[in-house]
Amino acid sequence: MLSKRSLVGVRLNFHTLAVLFFMLIGFQAFAADPAVDSSDEAVAAGKAVYNANCKTCHKLDQKLIGPALRGATDRQPVELVKSFIKNSQAVIASGNEYYSDLYAEYNNTVMISHEFLTDDELNNLLAYIEYGDTVDPAAAAATAGGEGGAVTGAGGGIPNEYLTVILAVLVVVLLLILIVLGLIISVLTKYLNKQELDEDDQEFISQKFNLGKVLKSDGFIIIVTALVVALVAKTAIDGLYTVGVQQGYAPTQPIAYSHKLHAGTLEIECQYCHTGVEIGKSANIPSPNICMNCHAYVQNVQGAEGISPEIQKIYDAVDNNTPIEWVRVHNLPDLAYFNHSQHVKVGGIECQTCHGPIQEMEVVGQHSALTMGWCIDCHRQTEISTEGNAYYDKLVQIHVDSKDALKVKDIGGLECAKCHY
Repeated sequence: MLSKRSLVGVRLNFHTLAVLFFMLIGFQAFAADPAVDSSDEAVAAGKAVYNANCKTCHKLDQKLIGPALRGATDRQPVELVKSFIKNSQAVIASGNEYYSDLYAEYNNTVMISHEFLTDDELNNLLAYIEYGDTVDPAAAAATAGGEGGAVTGAGGGIPNEYLTVILAVLVVVLLLILIVLGLIISVLTKYLNKQELDEDDQEFISQKFNLGKVLKSDGFIIIVTALVVALVAKTAIDGLYTVGVQQGYAPTQPIAYSHKLHAGTLEIECQYCHTGVEIGKSANIPSPNICMNCHAYVQNVQGAEGISPEIQKIYDAVDNNTPIEWVRVHNLPDLAYFNHSQHVKVGGIECQTCHGPIQEMEVVGQHSALTMGWCIDCHRQTEISTEGNAYYDKLVQIHVDSKDALKVKDIGGLECAKCHY
């Protein structure tokens, strides 16, 4: 008699495994707090805040450096979430059990404070976290199964983690296919062994598995070659995406200048030292003379006796009439044109939008990617403040019938010649 194990059962098990696999690729459902604004305007504004401050360490539905953000207001009250975003260490120090456990889970990695975010910006950020860029799990699973997991996004390229997922899916599917084929061969072999067969057929069925022949077979060589090519291609693509990107670059400077002390504790405005930021293309690196406006009187930190060795370096530069050789941190390619005054004076953009929480940095590093995709995404999301500026009157009149607010992209912010000249 034939075994009770049937091919129908094998097929159903395979389908079940496949469906479960695709359903478990990072999709989770959360219920947002009803107090969170779900309007398109709030979500769009929140996306700009997210891209400027959160994107480096977080994703909405997947873990990155930090936890997935979606569902934050379901796990904790809205006001507490906002407090944690502004100053995570203060909330942890208060004894909150949930955030203390979260802090420990991620190896006590300190999240930078965002005290500079207004309440409206925080509300918009939560709107994007809960309602922005949502994906239907069933549709995404069907896409992953039927089309190889194609991914689209505003960034203009395939993120590395998606390439890894695609390769993992292909490998798992291949293994499942091999398992199913093995089961089919096993069932058919048992069935045929009980039939009356001629000598040649019996010899074929009775042949033993030969690993050497499998390793030398054309099929095995093709599969291994395809996997090697795919891995090499992924490595090459990963390398190409990092060309020219210096995110996280934080060189040692000739003087241990602390932005955390000057811009944070002492609340000195960025424009006091970087004088050209509102009137010219560049922000200007301050000369020793600007430093001496304060340090002619302040000779050490927190009232300590004597002259600080770092402050002495400023005195030496002035006495010897030599410049301080600061190491440049943010360096756009020569083919890209960027004007600080256009963004800071006219656009009203805060320094932290591009440079991150500069007031919390002991050593300044490049916070944002500063890639073309990053800039374009900002131009797509940033609304223009036209009030009191007659320059925009005609543009506002032309745009009056649009349901969306006037944004940088609507006034030529996506034109190649705006940045490449």
